[in-house]
Order: sequence, then structure tokens, then C-alpha cells
Amino acid sequence: MKIAVVTDSTAYLTKQQIAENNIHVIPIPVILDNQVYQEGIDIDSREFYQKLKNSSTFPSTSQPSIGELIDFYENLGNQGYEAVISIHLASTISGFVQTLETVAKEVKNTKVIPFDSQITVMLMGNMVIAATRMVKAGLNPDQIIDKLEDLRATTNEYFIVDDLQNLVRGGRLSNASAFIGSMLKIKPLLTFDRKSHKIVAFEKVRSMKKAIHRVEELFKIDQKEVDYPLRLIVIHANDEPAAEKWRDSLSKEYPQYQVDLSYFGPVIGTHLGEKALALAWMKDIDKLD
Repeated sequence: MKIAVVTDSTAYLTKQQIAENNIHVIPIPVILDNQVYQEGIDIDSREFYQKLKNSSTFPSTSQPSIGELIDFYENLGNQGYEAVISIHLASTISGFVQTLETVAKEVKNTKVIPFDSQITVMLMGNMVIAATRMVKAGLNPDQIIDKLEDLRATTNEYFIVDDLQNLVRGGRLSNASAFIGSMLKIKPLLTFDRKSHKIVAFEKVRSMKKAIHRVEELFKIDQKEVDYPLRLIVIHANDEPAAEKWRDSLSKEYPQYQVDLSYFGPVIGTHLGEKALALAWMKDIDKLD
């Protein structure tokens, strides 16, 4: 059975990863100063944050049109793909997965199977890479979805943001009212809630240094409770030096784990703002059963 693996641009995969694994990527539109950009095509991360500094308005995000999506999947069907595993950013921060459920009913020449990663960024990217390996191993769509659900359950991530303005304006933060009004010099810690899968702010920490220390404490607690090898990812919003410093520190403290470096591109940066940092982890996809 010929199976395609699709994701969206918020997986933040490298061009090499996309090419080597035959991954099909749908760009998510970003709107800045009334101009629409296709993430990863018209605008990259560096350009986005530079434009953001000079922007007179808050950025926003959109979705490809249903017509464009139908054409995209029908084109895969025309290439002989009998099924498409389509892995996308959390349905709690975007309506994209719900849109794809509608699109799937309209595409007749291949079976489109939307999968809600319940997360985004490189955690989702690793799920996508794992899915391509499952395809190469000869697994069928049902088997792939089952294994992706197991892998999804191992993900965790904590964000440190400079302020909550973008998240609040975009409606992506479910408990914002508890944090607004006391943000001076405070670094809010955010995560995806394990039950609702919504982004929630759960602690306020004074200073970035203390926030990083607190996230490391939370990781220590989590890693002691798992019985599988982990892969860590330090993620930044246009602050690579800070991210590299954190990655190097973690690599020294946890030599048994792979610690990767990634970034928040335009779509996720729209909601988190510049200088956000995060530590994410999940089961190491290079050591799956």
C-alpha cells in the first residue's frame, strides 16, 4: 500500500529532513501588516521576527482554503497514494484538523486520515519522521495511527514567554485572566494541559534564569517517572544564543539523552512572541520498538 505522510509548516522540519523522508508540507498563512505570507515559502523565521519589530499591528494566522487543500490531497491521490497520514498542530490552538476532517470527505481518490498531534513544533516534527519510518517498515494506516497515539502520549513541553499579549489577543490561552495585571518582570510558564490539551499558564517566575531552573526541575520529575529513553528539544523564538547555552548545559547534565535545538517559526511565534524559550521532550524516535 502506497502511503503519503503530510504535515504543516509548524513542524519546523529542515529541508533535509523533508527531502530524506519524502514528507509533504502544507504551509500555514501568516498575516503581518495586512500582507499574507506562506510560512516557510514567502517568509522564514529570521525575516518574520525582523518584520515584527517594525510592525504597527499584531500578526495573526489563517488556514489554507478548503479548495486548496482538496487540490493538494487529490494531487497525492493522482500520484498513486492510496492513503495519506496527515499530522497537524493541536486542534486546541488551530481549527486546521477540523477543517481537514471536512476535506477528507471531499477527496475521493485517496483516503485522507487527519491526526491531531495535540502539540506542535519539533515534537510534532518527530512524530512525522517516525510516521515515515513506519511507512517504510510496511505498517498499514491503522497500525501507524496506533503507534502515533502511543508516541503522542510521551510528549511534554514547557514554554517561557516574555509576555502574554499575543496569546491573549489570539485567544490561545485558556486561563489568561489569572495572569494579567501582574506581569511586570514576571516570566509566565506555560504548558499544554495533559487533559484538555489547551495551552495553560500555571506558574509565574521572576526572571528568565529562575524560570529556566524551574522548567529543569519539572523535567527532572518527569524523566524519573518514565521507563523509556527520552529526546530533548530546546526551542527558541529568535534567541539562538540563549537556546544554545541551555542546550549545552542540558547535554552536559544529561549525556544519556539527545538534546536537539529548534525554533518557533512565524506561525507559533505569532502567538508566543519574540524571545520565548521552551524545553520539550518525548520518547526518542531513534529508539522506538
